[in-house]
Amino acid sequence: MRTLRHRSRSLLVIAIALVTTSALAGPKKGTAPKGGGKGGTTAPKGGGGGGSGAGGGSGAGGGGDSGEIEMDQPAGGGAGSGAGGSGAGGGSGDAGGEIEMDNDTGKTNLGADLAAADQSNALVKSGPVKKTPVSWKDILVVVRKPFLKVGRTELFPFVGTTMNDNMITHRTIGGELSYYLTDVLAVGVEGQYYQHSFNEPFDIVARQARRLPTVNEYKWSAALDFHYVPVYGKFAVLDHKLITWEVAFTAGVGAGQSQVIPRDPKYPGFTNLLIQPNVGGSFRFFLAKWLTINLGVRDYMFIDKFEPTNRSPTMNASASDAKSNADSAFINNIMFQVGIGFWLPTSFEYTTFR
Repeated sequence: MRTLRHRSRSLLVIAIALVTTSALAGPKKGTAPKGGGKGGTTAPKGGGGGGSGAGGGSGAGGGGDSGEIEMDQPAGGGAGSGAGGSGAGGGSGDAGGEIEMDNDTGKTNLGADLAAADQSNALVKSGPVKKTPVSWKDILVVVRKPFLKVGRTELFPFVGTTMNDNMITHRTIGGELSYYLTDVLAVGVEGQYYQHSFNEPFDIVARQARRLPTVNEYKWSAALDFHYVPVYGKFAVLDHKLITWEVAFTAGVGAGQSQVIPRDPKYPGFTNLLIQPNVGGSFRFFLAKWLTINLGVRDYMFIDKFEPTNRSPTMNASASDAKSNADSAFINNIMFQVGIGFWLPTSFEYTTFR
């Protein structure tokens, strides 16, 4: 009797252990249960796959029910192995309700955005912002030139007088015709006719020294000139009218003629052909689009021949003999000239580049 009770208790304990072991070893929700024998079991809803094996085997399928979070198993497939055999299955699971933690496709990369923001901030110059006050000096106004000369011709009649000869003064009347290749460069021709008069020192020397000074008079001159205008500006007259002005430099070469004034009228005089380079500068004031006033100084340089001092009835009596024995000297004939410039055509138009 004791033996039966002892055996009954042993069987009860073994039964409880088997039930507990079966409960602990039961399949998880959503996975295929273990099976034995030839054949297999059907996979639960939401997964696909199956396996078979002799004796005992297991199969696994991918997928899961909605609402569960699969941290390690990728979606859509799985593999399983058993002690007695192996089986493989593949399928696609229901994606609804699952959260994929490793797949960032189509999502914003927070780390890249932060790195780009840091780089853009590094390019911005740090430090206090300096404010520059706006002043009228910061406004630059480009004013058109009030007078254009390019492609125009200047007709310049003028009068002049000698500045550096105290014995004889020459007054001239002449003119110049200049064509402006650009607004600052021009080429022109000029001509002058001279009239002379004796100054007071000429008479004083004659009375005190009992000798007449040796002088020559100038008859005419002509030259080819080149003009360059490097400076121009303007000034106000009584704060009402603006007058535009410019400075021009001139250089040229030409020819002229001088004639000896004999000390004794009974001896004939002679003439000299002169090569006359010239340099000078002038101011030009613009009164209208076609009218200017010009003031200038010009130095005409040449080598002139003067009557010999030892002229007598037996020596250098003729003009040719006197010219052959004439004394030569380098002369600077500095002239002051003033005149009015007339410009053709009488108007001009600005050309604006686009």
